[in-house]
Amino acid sequence: MMIKKVEPSLTERIKDHIDAITTAVIQAIKPDRITIEYPRERRRYPEVFRGFIVFDKNRCISCFRCAQICPANAIKMEFYDKYYPSIDYTKCIFCHFCVDSCPTGALKTSKVHDVAFKSLEEMHLHTTQITKVPDIVREDKVTVEYEIKGGEWKLVRKKELDRLEVEVPPPVVKPKKASCKEPESCLGCRLCVAICPQEAIKFDREKSMIKIDIDKCVGCGLCVRQCPMQILELKVVE
Repeated sequence: MMIKKVEPSLTERIKDHIDAITTAVIQAIKPDRITIEYPRERRRYPEVFRGFIVFDKNRCISCFRCAQICPANAIKMEFYDKYYPSIDYTKCIFCHFCVDSCPTGALKTSKVHDVAFKSLEEMHLHTTQITKVPDIVREDKVTVEYEIKGGEWKLVRKKELDRLEVEVPPPVVKPKKASCKEPESCLGCRLCVAICPQEAIKFDREKSMIKIDIDKCVGCGLCVRQCPMQILELKVVE
């Protein structure tokens, strides 16, 4: 069985061409598409967008919590004047558990998601490289947002640039210091002495008990989590 080739008439061809040209003109004057022309346009992301992680060194208390909670093992602590986090973006899954768990707000998010690296080695960012949002060459001149009205999608364009840095108010933190609630139960294992990054804990050999220097203690809680007898605690300083 042979299928005959359908040949449109001249009238139909002219009509199809007119329809195509009409559609093109309408889209050029008043487009109804919802596609974002990235990078010339950039979508406005929410303030809680999980993007590039920024680190505030002055707020860090070296509690190691970010490194311990990271499910991808992407955060390692590096020593400068004290221990600070570094991030390996070959492993990071942008869950932001580190940001959410940081007790002092030293880690915060940004709206940056399009960072390019030349090699895998460069994706391991040291502490000094995450203290600010990376320099970005921006091509966008329009910020777009999706709106739903009457059950229909609409793309709203504004001639403004969305700020990629997110200013998050730091959490209200009550100062805490380490304290031993049951000195008589201390085993003298000195794990707290070994793990304290501030060297605020010393072991008194004569009394066979630990001494905590309150002035050096920053309330990181490492000793509390390390103590096998669970006799150390963080107490709020009034």
